[in-house]
Amino acid sequence: MKNFFNLFDFNQRVDYKTEVLSGVTVALALVPEAVAFAFIAGLSPLTGLYAAFVMGLVTSILGGRPGMISGATGAIAVVIVTLAATQGVEYVFAAVILSGLIQILAGVVKLGKFIRLVPHPVIFGFVNGLAIIIFLSQLDQFKTSEGEWLSGTSAYSFTGLVLLAMAIIWGLPKLTKAVPATLTAILVVFVVVALFGLETKTVGDIASIKGEFPPFHIPNLPITWDTLILIFPYSLIMAGVGLIESLLTLNIVDEITETRGRGNKEAVAQGLANVVSGFFSGMGGCAMIGQSLINISSGARARLSGIVASLMLLVFIRFGSSLIEQVPMAALTGLMIMVAIGTFEWASLRTFTKMPKKDVFLMVLVTGVTAVLHNLALAVLIGVVLAALFFAWDNAKRIRARKFTDDQGVKHYEIFGPLFFGSTSAFGEKFDVYNDPKEVIIDFAESRVVDMSAIEALNKITERYHKVGKKVQLRHLSPDCRRLLANADELIEINILEDPTYKLAVDTLA
Repeated sequence: MKNFFNLFDFNQRVDYKTEVLSGVTVALALVPEAVAFAFIAGLSPLTGLYAAFVMGLVTSILGGRPGMISGATGAIAVVIVTLAATQGVEYVFAAVILSGLIQILAGVVKLGKFIRLVPHPVIFGFVNGLAIIIFLSQLDQFKTSEGEWLSGTSAYSFTGLVLLAMAIIWGLPKLTKAVPATLTAILVVFVVVALFGLETKTVGDIASIKGEFPPFHIPNLPITWDTLILIFPYSLIMAGVGLIESLLTLNIVDEITETRGRGNKEAVAQGLANVVSGFFSGMGGCAMIGQSLINISSGARARLSGIVASLMLLVFIRFGSSLIEQVPMAALTGLMIMVAIGTFEWASLRTFTKMPKKDVFLMVLVTGVTAVLHNLALAVLIGVVLAALFFAWDNAKRIRARKFTDDQGVKHYEIFGPLFFGSTSAFGEKFDVYNDPKEVIIDFAESRVVDMSAIEALNKITERYHKVGKKVQLRHLSPDCRRLLANADELIEINILEDPTYKLAVDTLA
């Protein structure tokens, strides 16, 4: 048995007690989350629970990040709510399957590496916004089923139980780490409620979680081109949102554990999990940062905890629903509030006076978009686009030219900084075409020709010199720049000065 589990964990040493107890804790925390997200999507609670079971099990076994937890998420629920309302659950299942196939394709072609393009301020903003979402979502537990705030004895007892759970989660690790503080908090609150006969909200007050093994079900809908056109936009957005949230969660867990996950493998696993989820009556999902942090903070580092969490969730659904429905929501609320506190990057607040203003702006903007719109993918996309624009603007201002005339009367322009769409205007202003001598050399030893706009800029400057009867040549172009110009030789005509002894600096580094 040990060899079997070690196979799943790449032969790493596994603390089986910690993994199992952490998995049970995560399973308990998954129940209200999965039910709530199913309600957001306008689906039955079991649809969310089945998705949590399937997503968690498949990604725990096959994913690229041991210890990370996947399940039904709010980000996916928001995407499919319109499809569920207008077309029904069968179309949701089909869209989930198609989104999984898209994610598998993304992993196979290794698109997971593009998560490296997400700047650190955007990750800070994503994490902080997600922490705010987690915290605000718990405030609903302080309300009655009619939407009114709890008052009187109910408010005091619920708040007290929440604070008790938070105190245990905060204080117990300072005394002992023999048992997970999160599971202990849930059990203590459960016992306090039972001993004192307190009237408080329980899991069963949200919805019944009783069910059977997820049934295999082929979506019952017409297999036509019109159907594909209908569900494809939803599937594409689901795939993108799921991959962004999963790969960012992977990065966060990597930082906490000081290890490195495999993004492309995780993308394939997420896709396969969604395909299976769609065929087994699940609403689909992706990585869950809250539950992942619960798992990691409980000491879990291997795949076993995620497997246990998924299997325990199935046990709860089939055999333990009556017991789990009695778990006080105050315990789970306290747990999730502590997750929100732990998720927030408090260190980012200290960087406000130390980081560049544009980075602070990015972080605050992404935090705001995430917290207000609850759209994680849009927030990250906005952050990445703005970061790219800031980068382009900064580099556009960096292009410079050092000028001198040699003994033969040839004018040299030594270019510094990248030549790309943002710097072409400044590049053109560097040259004194009418006053320059008959021969001009533009030296790119400290520069790069990056894109089509740069090629066109070179073509224009060449034409300007040609019109006044002067010759311009390019020197020290790197091999990749030469290839770029060679590919455009039918569009423009540029005279490149051969320099057989030149080698690009990066080519000599390994």
